[in-house]
Amino acid sequence: MLDIINAISSFVWGPVTLILIVGTGLYLTFRLGFLQFRALPYALKLAFSPTRQDKKSKGDISHYEALSTAMAATVGTGNIVGVATAVVLGGPGAVFWMWITALVGMATKYAEALLAVKYRVENSKGQMSGGPMYYLEKGLKQKWLAVLFAIFGSVAAFGIGNMVQSKAVSDALNSSFNVPGWVTGIVLTLLTGLVILGGIKSIGKVTAFFVPIMALFYVIGGLVIIAMNIDIVPAAISLIFTDAFTAQAAGGGILGTVIRYGVARGVFSNEAGLGSAPIAAAAAKTDYPGRQALVSMTQVFIDTIIVCSVTGITIVMADLYNSGAETGALTGLSFAAFLGDTGGYLVSIAIVLFAYSTLVGWSYYGEKCFSYLFNDKVIPYYRTVFVLFVFVGAVSQLNVVWGIADIFNALMAIPNLIGLLGLSGVVVYETKKFMKIAKEEKEQEKAAKAKSA
Repeated sequence: MLDIINAISSFVWGPVTLILIVGTGLYLTFRLGFLQFRALPYALKLAFSPTRQDKKSKGDISHYEALSTAMAATVGTGNIVGVATAVVLGGPGAVFWMWITALVGMATKYAEALLAVKYRVENSKGQMSGGPMYYLEKGLKQKWLAVLFAIFGSVAAFGIGNMVQSKAVSDALNSSFNVPGWVTGIVLTLLTGLVILGGIKSIGKVTAFFVPIMALFYVIGGLVIIAMNIDIVPAAISLIFTDAFTAQAAGGGILGTVIRYGVARGVFSNEAGLGSAPIAAAAAKTDYPGRQALVSMTQVFIDTIIVCSVTGITIVMADLYNSGAETGALTGLSFAAFLGDTGGYLVSIAIVLFAYSTLVGWSYYGEKCFSYLFNDKVIPYYRTVFVLFVFVGAVSQLNVVWGIADIFNALMAIPNLIGLLGLSGVVVYETKKFMKIAKEEKEQEKAAKAKSA
């Protein structure tokens, strides 16, 4: 079974998919005039400072809550276990390709969110529904692609967003605190159910509080290690760059391997191109698609350029990736190499927090895909089944679950990326329109400040 899953995973994550993911990001980067670099400071400001216009706009949750929900779904085991897997299977150079995937992926994430808001609809309960399903149907006029995405997204939610996460929590608590898997499964199932049964408003409130705390907790721990061992940091970063093009440290690996695992795990981590995060973006209160798109773009920067970098650099510094250690334990062992048992406990707690937040965020993604295929009346049943699968994941085999998650990640990405390429003209038009408005707002703010002074 595992051999079959790995064979399918290798096929769907072959050169065509990787070129499509990175190529779409590059294409959008050029068409948008390197927007992810030019507008990043403004995007970060939008993300963390609510605007007057958005309070009056349609939507279910704030900019920040939409970002937090998407961050909750993406800042998960991909940032810890996924990075370790990339380094073990692809070598240290895989971290470099994760960075490249993130930098071009920021443009992809921007385009996804913009289209999600532009083509969103109001459902029977007065709530916003949006994402690739809607812009593939309404924008690209290809409903069959929309249906395919929704099918893949519904199933993927049980892999990347559910069983992978609950299994990671189970393993972390078992290895650090000897907690039986079935106990973790029961507790995690109950905690997940308490949040997701309240819908997107409940999810948004929980993640808005939860995400900053968990991210800071982990990043600060990693930065302490880097600061305490600053003398070996340059060598680690140098190895990441050189191995990205030689793959010498990958145990006989080849360049294609290091790129494949770097890109695949980069996408698994920040989900740029998968089409998942724009489902949360569509729920945001915003007056222009471009405004929320800029906020969503910051998610990739925070997730991969900051959080994954801390993990990757620490793993390379510890130099344990060729030791034969299990990928699930490698990050904990690397932190422990510098901080002793405290480092291992820190990673275990981070995995629990990251994975739980991902469970909560992805439940909403799967729910929206499922309701697109059927109707809003099935949502309570979907939530119930989703919660039950949290327990299933906690007691299952991690390798099988990871393999299935990889397959459906790729299957989700393909129709979504086709939609982004086909609707790139709409993205450019809406971007120009909003950037003109943003410039006018900035000038008005300056005039108001000058007048008050």
